[in-house]
Amino acid sequence: MTELPIFVLLLIAYVVLARLALSSNRFRSGLFASVNIAAFVSLSLLTNPTGRHDETILSLGASAVIRHISLIGFYVWLIALGFFLLRGLSKREGWLPWIAFFYPISLLIGFRYFYFASDTLMGRLGWEEWVIGITFVGMSYMAFRLSYMVLEVRNGVAEMPRLSEYLGFAFFLPTLIVGPINPFSVHQKSLQTSNKQPVQAGRALLRIIVGATKFFFLANLANQLTYGAILLDGNRHSLLDLGIAVVFYYLFLFLNFSGFCDIAIGLAALLGVRVKENFDNPFAARNVKEFWNRWHITLSEYTRDVIFTPVTKGMIKTLGVRYTNLSISVAVLFVFLVIGVWHGVGIFFVIFGLMQALGVISNHYYTVWLKRVLGKQRYKAYNENRLVNAAAIALTFIYIAASFAVFANSYSRFGMIRNALFA
Repeated sequence: MTELPIFVLLLIAYVVLARLALSSNRFRSGLFASVNIAAFVSLSLLTNPTGRHDETILSLGASAVIRHISLIGFYVWLIALGFFLLRGLSKREGWLPWIAFFYPISLLIGFRYFYFASDTLMGRLGWEEWVIGITFVGMSYMAFRLSYMVLEVRNGVAEMPRLSEYLGFAFFLPTLIVGPINPFSVHQKSLQTSNKQPVQAGRALLRIIVGATKFFFLANLANQLTYGAILLDGNRHSLLDLGIAVVFYYLFLFLNFSGFCDIAIGLAALLGVRVKENFDNPFAARNVKEFWNRWHITLSEYTRDVIFTPVTKGMIKTLGVRYTNLSISVAVLFVFLVIGVWHGVGIFFVIFGLMQALGVISNHYYTVWLKRVLGKQRYKAYNENRLVNAAAIALTFIYIAASFAVFANSYSRFGMIRNALFA
């Protein structure tokens, strides 16, 4: 990534230009979309693609810049095609609206396959692998936001956008890279009132400062005690060191991810745009289900609306109310398989998803059993017991931290960790 001062200057320029665009009456949405796409292009051109000191795409010469900008143009064209599918198919009857819904998701799948199969493709196309990776950044979050927009428009939750509004939302810089997966209805309503309500700049700047402190400082401190830093230094380690790495990787993920979301929410607030919260003290979760209501909230809401609710209702309608618990379990399994695969390619992401599904399904059946055994009043007293709450929070923390160990490491790294502990 480019040096921090230049990055900060670019963000300041983005906020100023975006505010000017939103203050325009005649070309408001078009100017806003242009500012967001231009900011995306500018930041990507200043990205360090190879890891070598002070090397950016701009420093690699005119041919690299031309290839990069041409790919971005192709990328924007592919995203814009989703708008025409949305406009032409979202209100149709039958299965046609699902073409518009799955189009952004198909792009995500295609880009990931293209990227991971790029060793031979890059040579034929004359494009370096890093060019593809940088150009298609943000697609994971964009795909879910744009697919959910189809449902919002079809169900009347949001108005049909113009092309400029569609692209302004798709490339909205604060939420482009790592979310949150802000719904279009929330984005659209806040844009419509952005000039009617005063921007709370002080509160927004404080949110950015808090996020930057978490992302740049506290997350880096926590990272000093994660797997790579504490266990893979070539020395023998104890199980205590493994426990420290497990806990601190969980803390690192929270500080890193929630810190970036704080920055995104604060940056959007400077423009008068509301972005939904993505975290609600996940360390206080009593079970895995509650954890996912507190962690990456917008992803949980997306998968709830798009996968869990339709699958559950469909199975109950087909099998009958008698199989409600089975229907819920199958829907939960689908949800977390999608969440696991969405996070990355490989068997360990599938295992991560399965662990989350196991935690939620186990909690569901345990709750059903407790209610039957204890009854309404005793179950309420059980839930309000402080010792039970403390034990539930501790066990949930341990389980989630252990599941993130699978998320964090590959097969080879697990082998290295085992050697560090037992060799």
